[in-house]
Amino acid sequence: MKPVLLALNFLSPEHRAQLAQAFPTLELVYEPDAAQCAAAIATHGARVQVVLTIGSTGLSAAQMQALPALQLVCALGVGYENIDVAHARAHGIQVGNGAGTNDESVADHAMGLMLASLRGIVRLDRLTRDGVWRTALPMPPQLSHKRLGILGMGTIGQRIAQRAQGFEMEIGYHNRSPRSDVAHRYFDGVRALAAWSDVLVVAIPGGAETRHLVNAEVLEALGPNGHLVNIARGSVVDTAALAEAIRAGRIAGAGLDVYESEPLPPAELLDLDKVVLTPHVAGWSPEAVQAAVDRFIANLRCHLEGRPLVSPV
Repeated sequence: MKPVLLALNFLSPEHRAQLAQAFPTLELVYEPDAAQCAAAIATHGARVQVVLTIGSTGLSAAQMQALPALQLVCALGVGYENIDVAHARAHGIQVGNGAGTNDESVADHAMGLMLASLRGIVRLDRLTRDGVWRTALPMPPQLSHKRLGILGMGTIGQRIAQRAQGFEMEIGYHNRSPRSDVAHRYFDGVRALAAWSDVLVVAIPGGAETRHLVNAEVLEALGPNGHLVNIARGSVVDTAALAEAIRAGRIAGAGLDVYESEPLPPAELLDLDKVVLTPHVAGWSPEAVQAAVDRFIANLRCHLEGRPLVSPV
């Protein structure tokens, strides 16, 4: 019997065909429905050598233990917060990701959410359809020349900063430590960054270390004219605190591509017209997804040929 490549995330029929063509000696078992994952592992676990997943789905230590032939786990995108990397390393299982494959798409989307939140584009669209003219509305602020705080100056954060410079924004950031290759102003705490910012963009990994890093205190510091944008992971932002801050006017608005309740919409925010929501699509474009699939193929090919992965975790 063929060894198995188990895919736990959505793949188009074209990408499944690409994988099957690239690795004809591997049987592709496609189970993107979490409810079917356990059944797939029970049925095929003894033959699974490779797992393809995404950061939010991940692969736990218990799941790896049920896959005795497992050699490689790859995240299709950059995030890998729910892959038990420590367990994998302790058992000789390689871990790779798609670092860099969707940076451009995510950065583009971040700028779109900034504009949508500050300019109230979704709300203005609805009002225009209802026959409301501009003279009956408050003037929305411009994005240009605002202060942009970036929480997480990784490759995506740097791409966002690059685009923001086109709007002549002043840029500050917070990281675990200052970057020697970044000229923007460094803040040693999230609250200090938020207090300085007009727009705070979340661009850090998810996981236990960053859970609710953007909390009520940070939102209070962002202030009544401030806007929050999250294109990272929903777990970084305290949803209840965000809803309360917007209802009380403690911040002006938010644009979220990710939220704690995924894939269900964030119930606390649905009636707030100062919140713009998109369904975790910042990293989804034909170009980005193709690049991610190509990267997985490259990582797997390197593994099978005994060479270092292109993008190891």
